[in-house]
Amino acid sequence: MNERNSSPNSRILLGTILILIGGLYLLETLDLISMNIPHIIFSFPFILFVVGIIILINSRNKAFGALLAFIGAITLLPRIFPEIHYNGDIVWPIILIAIGLMIIFKRRTFHVRHSSFGGRNIDKDFLEDVSIFGGGHKIVHSENFKGGNITAIFGGSEIDLTQCKLAEGENIIDVMLLFGGTTIILPKDWEVRLNVTPIFGGFSQKRRNPLVVTDSTRTLIIKGVAIFGGGEIKSYY
Repeated sequence: MNERNSSPNSRILLGTILILIGGLYLLETLDLISMNIPHIIFSFPFILFVVGIIILINSRNKAFGALLAFIGAITLLPRIFPEIHYNGDIVWPIILIAIGLMIIFKRRTFHVRHSSFGGRNIDKDFLEDVSIFGGGHKIVHSENFKGGNITAIFGGSEIDLTQCKLAEGENIIDVMLLFGGTTIILPKDWEVRLNVTPIFGGFSQKRRNPLVVTDSTRTLIIKGVAIFGGGEIKSYY
């Protein structure tokens, strides 16, 4: 079983950001520039901007990544250029409206059946799960499961895929965990590859003694980012 913690693109991006920050810090230390670098890089707007860029590159949640990068950028500019002023009373309502529109128009087309054992049964080949300040337990049924998206923001979820049959080829579950988490329960004989980028977070494999993979033509790839959050994959024994 091949497991990777981060993709080459993510490593290149993080390395480039650190090099740029270190270079600017060095130039200021040598009195070659004057930008008050610590005041910029150790600020919440800068962290928000970097997180947004990482999500844009390494996740399917492009709109959310763009929104975080935009919020970080507009609140960071006055720190870099003190002469720039903007009316926060106008900016923040626009941001709240954008978040609301994203939530309303995000497609959720699966069919849901309630289970007597708690949680919800979902009949869908492609999963869309969003947990914001909350969460729940979902059991997915599919004869041709093709992956999906899991988003957890200050929330969490448990996704049970043991009633699914994996589609042929590579199937991707894209996770975006921001101060949140998820647990994915899988059949023991699935071939799984992890490709989640952790930023003050993590994503672990807790399937003990998995069976020998019976069909190498079907693979589940779990990719995305875990920022101040985390997740795990496990199997029933």
